Amino acid sequence: MPAMMVLAVNEDQVTPGVGAFLIVAALGVTLFFLIRSMNKRIARIEAPSEEDLRQAEWERRQAGRDSGDEAEKAPAGVKKKAEPRSEADQPDA
Repeated sequence: MPAMMVLAVNEDQVTPGVGAFLIVAALGVTLFFLIRSMNKRIARIEAPSEEDLRQAEWERRQAGRDSGDEAEKAPAGVKKKAEPRSEADQPDA
């Protein structure tokens, strides 16, 4: 059987090489552009702030108090919520 050839390699001079560096560099550049694109898309999202939501809720409550009757605001075909009955309205059991 032929003997295996063993090369003498200096462990201090072994490096990953230019190919590995180019791959890592390409991944870094790709990641840079991906993050930049993501930030642009996130910036375009128009979500209401907490303060806007609280203001809208307050305005709805004020409109409900001013109109007096909830049935007037309900669209056609939507039933009004049943009002809780008092004991006087309950039939005797």
